[in-house]
Amino acid sequence: MENFSYCALLLFSILFTGIASNQDGISANLENKLVSRKIDLESQLVKITAEVTVANSGSTPTKLYVLAIDAELSENLASVSASSKADDETINLAVAKTTIKGQSGKVLYRVTLDSNLPAGGEKQLVIETVYTNTLRPFPTQIKQKEKQYVEFLGNGYFYSPYKTKSQTTEVKLASSTIEFFTKLSPAAASEEVITYGPYEDIAPFTTGEVRIHYENNNAFLTITSMTRLVEVSHWGNIAVEETFDIRHVGAKLKGSFSRYDYQRSQEGASVKSYKTILPASATDVYYRDEIGNISTSHLVEHDEYIELELRPRFPLFGGWKTHYYMGYNLPSYEYLYSSGDDYILKMRFLDHVFDAMVVDELTVKIILPEGSKNMKLETPYSVSQDKNDVHFTYLDTIGRPVIIAHKSNLVEQHIQDFELHYSQQRMLLLQEPLLVVGAFYLLFLTVIILVRLDFSITKDEANETRMKVASLVEQVLKAQDTRNDLFKRYEKAIADYKSSKSLSAFQSAVKKINSQLKEVTQTVAAIQTSVKQQSEVAEKISELQKLSAQAKELAQQSVTNAEKLVSGKYSKQQYLDQDKVNKAKREDVDNRIQGVLSTL
Repeated sequence: MENFSYCALLLFSILFTGIASNQDGISANLENKLVSRKIDLESQLVKITAEVTVANSGSTPTKLYVLAIDAELSENLASVSASSKADDETINLAVAKTTIKGQSGKVLYRVTLDSNLPAGGEKQLVIETVYTNTLRPFPTQIKQKEKQYVEFLGNGYFYSPYKTKSQTTEVKLASSTIEFFTKLSPAAASEEVITYGPYEDIAPFTTGEVRIHYENNNAFLTITSMTRLVEVSHWGNIAVEETFDIRHVGAKLKGSFSRYDYQRSQEGASVKSYKTILPASATDVYYRDEIGNISTSHLVEHDEYIELELRPRFPLFGGWKTHYYMGYNLPSYEYLYSSGDDYILKMRFLDHVFDAMVVDELTVKIILPEGSKNMKLETPYSVSQDKNDVHFTYLDTIGRPVIIAHKSNLVEQHIQDFELHYSQQRMLLLQEPLLVVGAFYLLFLTVIILVRLDFSITKDEANETRMKVASLVEQVLKAQDTRNDLFKRYEKAIADYKSSKSLSAFQSAVKKINSQLKEVTQTVAAIQTSVKQQSEVAEKISELQKLSAQAKELAQQSVTNAEKLVSGKYSKQQYLDQDKVNKAKREDVDNRIQGVLSTL
């Protein structure tokens, strides 16, 4: 029983210690000695930068500073960061949300200093906060040519859990046209700047409402939904595609839109174009919507980045929206690092879309190569992650893993790199080439088999006969070519005989030609017998035989004339006259032979 009581007491002590460690305290020894605050209202964002000199009046050092956020602005807080200044060096500090006993309902953040703040010491801090959807158009509707006015509601004092010795606030506006501003004395306005303070000895959590109504015609564009798709390939390329739904959240357009008036004067709060910054190595950039490619864009390459000016198909007025998608390719060696089978992808979670951008909802999808495993996503800020999905594309077998992460309410300060660790066997790089080779091999093998198979149920006698006759006709054509060559050899033998006067050699050559010609003629006669059933083909072959016989007779007559010339029975003139007549007859026979061949 005693052992059980001891264990229960020990467990209670551990739990109490853990709970206590998750809560911070507000030190009464810390004081904001000097606060210089700047509120930037030039764009649609509210950017507040506070330079704080923190003093430790206690007897013990501390490494903790608690930052408070105005309750009216806390719901629209997009980014909070802190840094310290020492010897012209800026050191980023860790900032995390915290709770403090007795301060329920307040939004508090714990800032961990880079070093202990000693007793009696001071430290320079720079605290930056960015708020979205804080400026309210007033009036909420304006005509096409009217100016846009917005209203800001905030705190004139530096909201802090510590006492503030002295503070000043400088508000920078988008124009010098100020309809109204709260005169929290002392307060003064000069051109585009309103100065509040200095205020002395301000108690902790002091508020003083400030309302500023002024002209602001800058772009009030909000990306209501954005999907960033990153597809990684181990063959040297990373494809990025981003889909946007953008809405103009400024004062809504009152009345109809006139293109004619807009061409004459483009003053007002409409947005005609904006510039997107892409990585310097981006290639194959495209900009499209549901209709197709949007040609009203302009790309300028710089040394360290690419500037893409995007112009929607129509200007954006308050309440209007547009949808489009753009993409580009990146070389993987700039973003993908490997060691053996382990890989690290280091890219931006969010990239620049336009200046002073606001992203309500962002979804990032990262498609890894097939076979990737042991995925671990590390982000510079908290994100919500869905269950991994599977994406199928060309030559995939089991699909590619997809990492899906979400984040809401983002601004330019969220343009930071994430790291995705995963592993994949290098042998899997050969999977797709082998699949291609195997597919082509099977295709060719199938074609080879199919062309050699006869799928007919019964034999086609007529088709077989046609094929047989076509084969025999081909043989006749080849035989006739041989006969034509032999007829030309007659002419060559005659020419040699007239020059050499050797009768024995001449007679031997003529005898050899006659023998070969007889063989060819017998071959054609045999083919003629085989095609008797095809009367038309047989008749043409018969005619071809008769013409070839006439050609042979003319060749023999040329031989006889040559012998008479050499023996002296013919004079040269008589030979020429006989040869001329013979040659004309041979040409006529040759033409008739060619005519028959063309019809076979």
